[in-house]
Formats: sequence, structure tokens, C-alpha cells
Amino acid sequence: MSSSPIVIVGAGVLGLCTAFELHRRGRAMVVIDPGEVNASLVAAGMIAPAMESAIDDVSPDHALLFRAGRDLWPAFAAAAGIVLAHRPAEWRGGDADGMEARLRALGFKARREGDRITTDEDYQVDPEQALSALKQALGEAVVIGRVTGIARTDRSWRVSVGDLTLDAEAVVLATGAGEAVAGLPEAARVLIDGIQPIRGQIGVAARDLVDHVVRGPGAYVAPMASGAVIGATMEPGRRDTGPDAETSERLAQAAWRVLDRSPEPVDIQWRAGVRGATADGLPLAGAAPGGQGLLMALAPRRNGWLLGPLVGAIVADVIEGRAALMEARALDPGRF
Repeated sequence: MSSSPIVIVGAGVLGLCTAFELHRRGRAMVVIDPGEVNASLVAAGMIAPAMESAIDDVSPDHALLFRAGRDLWPAFAAAAGIVLAHRPAEWRGGDADGMEARLRALGFKARREGDRITTDEDYQVDPEQALSALKQALGEAVVIGRVTGIARTDRSWRVSVGDLTLDAEAVVLATGAGEAVAGLPEAARVLIDGIQPIRGQIGVAARDLVDHVVRGPGAYVAPMASGAVIGATMEPGRRDTGPDAETSERLAQAAWRVLDRSPEPVDIQWRAGVRGATADGLPLAGAAPGGQGLLMALAPRRNGWLLGPLVGAIVADVIEGRAALMEARALDPGRF
């Protein structure tokens, strides 16, 4: 039997950001990585409070939350060795008047030229580089395996990982849209069962198509180290991860329209991942119901990269008994 003060179950963006935040604070932990391609990798790495807020027409409170998440990124990225790109984000076509009005109403700066609206308030990371940097920073704390059960003991939690058993002061559930781990308290299991799976499909083009993020009706195109990424769908209720040919064609055609270019022969690798979403579209971050020392970092919908450092800070604060950030109440699992 081995012991660890904190066990983090899951190695997507929320799990790894939480682990790295604890690492920065000098806390020992183990991250249990199931070793699969997760939704955090099948993403464009958008740190995009302005465009995401305007596209989803969120409330001013949600926009403030997204801005707070972005503002943690420069220091977090520098500490973790993550390359943080600060490029313009542009909206083309569609309801340009509405997009401009929503951005300004939510307090984001924007400039307009014809039917193009541009903001400088959004960032981007390359998911592959960012996940790799986090794992490298955490080193041997990342263990490949699958958690098969969790049980509460008199003073700690006991986590089963294959033939290995870990005793932990605290357990952080960062399992994405996956099923609840066996042995969880009923209240936590019910909350996890209520997370809605949302399938997202993207395409990775093998050549450069843009030098900044370009969005429009039906698609976005963003630069990536390998060329460009085209996305993305949001398909509630689906857990399948095989790329869909019809969806691929629809996204590709929408991307060329957004770029105002005729379709060109480009090698595109299509991928699909499944992320989780709560009823209000915000993640669960903080103490889980029904279990002392049990915490959650789950279900960010499509804003996992944007909110990763904020979720990590909220969870770490709970573990250390610190005063909560003002944003913590909006993400508290107890709100449901």
C-alpha cells in the first residue's frame, strides 16, 4: 500500500491544472492518468473570454468569470512552460452588428472594419504542447492507470488503481464526462450522473491557413503548431468518438466560407472528443457533496482551457483551507 496526501483522478486540462497549482504550492500529489486521448487534446486551446461570451450571449456575470479565468493564464503559463499565444480574434460575416453589440455590452474591447469584428482580449494555447508541458512539470507524479474504486476510511480516502492502493488525504475527481467511480458517496455520484456528455468534432489541417483566430457562422479556423485547426461541433448526448464524414464535410465547407476562399485540397485529420457540461454551462470546482476531503474539477463544457487555472486555484484553496476566490461560489458543486 502506498500513501499520497492528494490523489487527482483524471489527466485532462482541469486535472492537470489543479495538480500543477498544488505543485506550485509545494503540495505532494499523484495524478492518475487513464492514458487515453481526452477531450482536452481534441480542442483548439481557446482562452477566449470575449468571443466565447459573445457567441454564447452569456450573462455579464459569466463574462466576468471568463475574464477572471483568462487573467490567471499569463503567470500560470510562464510557471508551467506553456506557450501562450496572444493574437487577434476575428469574427467575419453573419450578424456583425449583433456580435459587436454583445462584445461591447459585456465590456470587451473590439474594433470593426466592414463585417469583420476584431478583439485583442483572447489568447490561445496548443493543447498538445500545453498538456505535455504540464505533465513534464509534474514528472513522476503522473501515473498511468485506471481508478477502479474509491472508499472512505476513518481518516482518509482509499483509492484503488489496478493492483495499487493509495491512501489519500484528499481526492479530486477530474474525470471529464466519464461515469462515476465505484464507491463514491451517493450525493457525489448523483451529481456526476447529471453531467451531460457533449461530443465535439474538429479537424487538424496539415498546413497554415490563418495567422490568427477567425470565427464566423458554423465554424472557426485557428493557427496550430501543426498547421491549423477547424472546428467545432457541440453535440449534446453523444459519447461516440469516431469522426463523422458528413460533419467533417459541413465543417470544412463552413471554414472556407468563413475564410472567404474557395475550397482547396488540404489534408485534414478529423477527431472527436467528449466533454461534460452542467445545467448552467459552468464547471464543478470545489468540495463535492457527501464527502469530506472529496473535491471536483469537472464539466467545463467548451471552456476547459479558459478556466483551467481558475478551477485549479479554487480546488487548491479548498484543500488548503484558504479564503475562497470571489469566483468560487459560481463554480461550487453545491449550487446544484
